[in-house]
Amino acid sequence: MHIHFTARRFKAHESVRDHAIDSVKRLDKFYDGIVRGDVILSYERTLNSLKTAEINLHVYGTVLFAKEKSEDFHKSIDVAVEKLERQLEKYKMRLRKKNKKQLRKVKETTVKGEEE
Repeated sequence: MHIHFTARRFKAHESVRDHAIDSVKRLDKFYDGIVRGDVILSYERTLNSLKTAEINLHVYGTVLFAKEKSEDFHKSIDVAVEKLERQLEKYKMRLRKKNKKQLRKVKETTVKGEEE
């Protein structure tokens, strides 16, 4: 998986960058079909700012997206990654359900062909 990191309107500290990249790499254990991950960090206002973490995961056939705001980049990244974990589970469930329906159709046609 290729991970692209962007910090908008500021230069991100190395620890924040490493934390973001490691967190997104961890998602690979939930689904191995992730093609690319985009991490975008930004903030609102200079005083008492809200830190925003956006993470886009490009998987085969779709893009999964999570955005989270908090007072700390680490917390925002962690919550966004948790959201993506749930989205990946749902995506995998849909894929499995779709594949089972296709398998049933194939089995039914082969069984009918053998009976004749």
